[in-house]
Amino acid sequence: MSPGRIIDPDEAAEAILHVGRRMYDRGYVAANDGNISVRLSDDRLLATPSGMSKGFMTRADLVVTDMAGEKISGKRNPTSEVKMHIRAYELREDIRAVVHAHPPYATAFSVVAVPLAGCILPEVIVSIGSVPLTQYATPSTEEVPRSIEDVVRRYDAFLLRNHGAMTVGKDVLGAYHKLETVEHFAKITFIARHLGRINPLGDDEVQKLMEVREKLGIRGPDPACQECGACDPIAGAAGAGGVDDASLQKLIVEEVLKALKGR
Repeated sequence: MSPGRIIDPDEAAEAILHVGRRMYDRGYVAANDGNISVRLSDDRLLATPSGMSKGFMTRADLVVTDMAGEKISGKRNPTSEVKMHIRAYELREDIRAVVHAHPPYATAFSVVAVPLAGCILPEVIVSIGSVPLTQYATPSTEEVPRSIEDVVRRYDAFLLRNHGAMTVGKDVLGAYHKLETVEHFAKITFIARHLGRINPLGDDEVQKLMEVREKLGIRGPDPACQECGACDPIAGAAGAGGVDDASLQKLIVEEVLKALKGR
């Protein structure tokens, strides 16, 4: 990160509170789930508190920490997953905000260990590429920051296995919009799979979208289907993991229904 680059704490706080309310209102978090942070400077973060609903926070509830996760100011303690955020900031200088939530459809895909990796929606290919899946890590432990290391170096959005989704960006709203895109992508993939086999875009079509990405200056890797051939992510996972298609669909339905009931 460029030395001396500082973000106004009041502006960052307003953005965090706004995104927290949007996540709660859209059912991306329940109870005290989820966390948000902004990197204020080289050695300071502004983070959401532990044990509080993201839909009802005030400016006084937010916490400033150092880059070790130790509280500097604030009446509450920082999110127990602050070290996951810190690891993302350490690995990429361009990241200025991190958002983590449990949107139902995306979380269901994480539970059945299916990445959102197909070349299906042009808007997703252009904006975030693909959405890989991390290895499982116990929440609030040192396992979590380690589990994101490989994916956060290359991706702006990914699924945390059995845990939800995480997105990063140059600001909080940008990171949050990627979260909306991930959930929208997961929902459309789920519905399309039940209407019939997904029809992925062809190589030529994807290449044209890559050119659009380049012109727009959007960072990130090519869609994962170019790397692994997973043009139909659900069918691909079924074949690779030994889970038949019908069973996988049943698992996704069950997990989505559970998540929706808990909203």
